[in-house]
Amino acid sequence: MTTEEMEKLMSMDLDEKIAQSKKIIKEAIGKYGSENLAVAWTGGKDSTTMVWLFREACRELKVRMPKCMFIDEGYVFEEIWDIFKQLKKEWDLDVRIAKNTDVSEKAEKVGDMVKVSSLNERNKREIEILEYEGEEFPFEPESFVGNHLMKTVAMNVFMEDNGVKCLSTAIRWDEQEARIEEDYFSPRKIPPHERVQPILHFKERDIWDFIFKYNVPFCVLYREGYRSLGAKGSTVKMSDIPAWEQDLENTYERAGRGQGKEEIMGKLRDLGYM
Repeated sequence: MTTEEMEKLMSMDLDEKIAQSKKIIKEAIGKYGSENLAVAWTGGKDSTTMVWLFREACRELKVRMPKCMFIDEGYVFEEIWDIFKQLKKEWDLDVRIAKNTDVSEKAEKVGDMVKVSSLNERNKREIEILEYEGEEFPFEPESFVGNHLMKTVAMNVFMEDNGVKCLSTAIRWDEQEARIEEDYFSPRKIPPHERVQPILHFKERDIWDFIFKYNVPFCVLYREGYRSLGAKGSTVKMSDIPAWEQDLENTYERAGRGQGKEEIMGKLRDLGYM
């Protein structure tokens, strides 16, 4: 997609952006069917917006909502679990948890060291792919090793086990520079599947305008000043002002996330991360 095409899509009004997202979602459902599709839901504002759009598109098509995948990386905010439980019930979602228990069970708490030799063969192979040469690593979900094992590997195993041929994610063009070259449909090799990314053209401001226009429930942490939610131990709020009242246009949305991860986002995405 050209820069001009992206700019045109990002300059549409909210109703046009919603219609564009539904168009992409319906195309994905038509291509793969609800049974072969999964929707990645984190409990955050963007993926909750995407889930809402999926529900509406499915209602209009008169098909069932695809299953949702929730990655438990081992250090999830309690407030995220709260919105997870609330919307799972209120929206009658078929949510399945992806978790790399082979790693998480080796640590009692974040920061504990995990011996590579104690892991199963799948995780050992994944560590070799990273070219990590240490005999142990800290259990930290947003470190280089931790992110790959607890998020990407957990996601890949989930797709393999559930026969997922298409995974929908809620990334946006304006959110992170490593995602700026993405398209609505993106084939992936490991495991073989296609990513569909229906809200690429939404801006952060659009997300909040959408949430308030349609009264979409959201995690209370945004009200406390958080703008982007990652793992509990590496996410901080940069302000006490509610997220939607902050200067969204002139400040970095992910400033409160672990910046070590932000710096290697391109490499993580090459390994299969969202």
